[in-house]
Amino acid sequence: MSTIDSTARIEKGATIADDAVIGPFCVVGSNVTIGPGTRLISHVNVVGHTTIGAGCTVHPFASLGSPPQDLGYRNEPTRLEIGDGCTIRESATMNVGTAKGGGLTKVGARGFFMAYSHVGHDCSVGDDAIFANSATLGGHCVIGNSVYIGGLTAVHQFVRIGSQAMVAGMTGVRGDVIPYGFATGQHAHLDGLNVIGMKRRKFTRERLHRVRAFYNALFHGDGHFDERLSALAPRAREDEAIAEILKFVDDGNKRPLCKALPRAAVDE
Repeated sequence: MSTIDSTARIEKGATIADDAVIGPFCVVGSNVTIGPGTRLISHVNVVGHTTIGAGCTVHPFASLGSPPQDLGYRNEPTRLEIGDGCTIRESATMNVGTAKGGGLTKVGARGFFMAYSHVGHDCSVGDDAIFANSATLGGHCVIGNSVYIGGLTAVHQFVRIGSQAMVAGMTGVRGDVIPYGFATGQHAHLDGLNVIGMKRRKFTRERLHRVRAFYNALFHGDGHFDERLSALAPRAREDEAIAEILKFVDDGNKRPLCKALPRAAVDE
């Protein structure tokens, strides 16, 4: 039987797993589903058509499933889905989707969302994401698996961040960040690859050298970027990571690609 504190408010229609824990002063709306082993510590607000998976921990003053911050929203029954094993820290916010944006905000499994982080409407966040304090997504962003976003970083709506990329703190991300990329700066630019993350995921030295050589040829080679991109396309056969980067670049259409600064600017 689920443990529900006497001060919590659970609206009729809510579905709460038998072993879930609902702490003091939580509010759970009528269209909410809370999975097995999930714990709302206290003062958590979960409303809208929201599903929280198994084994999640939600800390005080988090607000999940609230209406999107979109002037066109008209109370449509859009959704928020949060995967298993997520940790959502104090005052983090996640909004449901919008009808025009597909109606779904989706967060993958095992995410760690630190205090005051925000997932905007119609975003898709992959598995094993880490959002540091006050990391913020505008609407319609697509975030790959194992992405790290630093504190006080803002990501423009419709931006894509590829899998295993890292974005430094206090960065404004206006363009798409390639998989395995490392983005930094007041207005984000690429500053190489997320080598530490790649090593943690068992990239060999040979493989790191191969992907880094491709990166340097693409972003620092001679000629125009489009010419380099076309010339490097056959390298997709050399490594899965290279193929993933090339596909990511090819799939872009909403936002410009986040690129590296010229070598001279980097050296300065």
